[in-house]
Amino acid sequence: MATRMTRLLSDSRTALFTMLGIQAVIWSVQVLNWLDDYGLSREFGLRSEQLGDLPEMFTSPFLHFSWEHIEANSWPLFVLGFLAAARGMQKFLLASLVIMVSGGLTVWLLESSNTVTAGASGMVYGYLGYVVLRGLLDRKVLDAVVGVVVAVLYSSLLIGVLPVAQGVSWLGHLGGLIGGLAAAVLLRNRTPGPVAPASASASAPNSPGTALLKQLDDLGI
Repeated sequence: MATRMTRLLSDSRTALFTMLGIQAVIWSVQVLNWLDDYGLSREFGLRSEQLGDLPEMFTSPFLHFSWEHIEANSWPLFVLGFLAAARGMQKFLLASLVIMVSGGLTVWLLESSNTVTAGASGMVYGYLGYVVLRGLLDRKVLDAVVGVVVAVLYSSLLIGVLPVAQGVSWLGHLGGLIGGLAAAVLLRNRTPGPVAPASASASAPNSPGTALLKQLDDLGI
């Protein structure tokens, strides 16, 4: 139990500093972008149907078209990104890659011709899907509770995957969400929980404290 809590605290601290670093990069790029009259967004945003622009699926999430744009994305990106990263950086990085590729390909294939898409909202939707579904698939009580709370608090975001707002890349939102759900399935915990031998429980009964720790461990807390 103590080891599990120590690891959780360590992962949470790493996730916090990671998201603070990502925010620092995004806001620093925004300043340069603003000084350049948003030329960086036009140059390194993802342009649909242009084969040479496919690598921009990895740069477009760091770019925005206005201060209002980046402000709207920053808080949910920080919260959901932190929750996604709090269970380990390796899975977080792989999930981020899946979300970028899924959202980028969706925009590149289906967005209107020559439309330039930029912004971190696709990552926001991806992390939302990843955090919610991960809790259900991994069967960890804490992650499941977090997933339910996130689903309730951010349920209003789901309107963003529909073509209801002008100037908003709903395809990027939809592609990011699909990527997050896919990442949760691909990266789910496949390790079965330990099974105590029947003879051990019969010959050496556990103390109340030991039994409680075992129950918490079986629940995945």
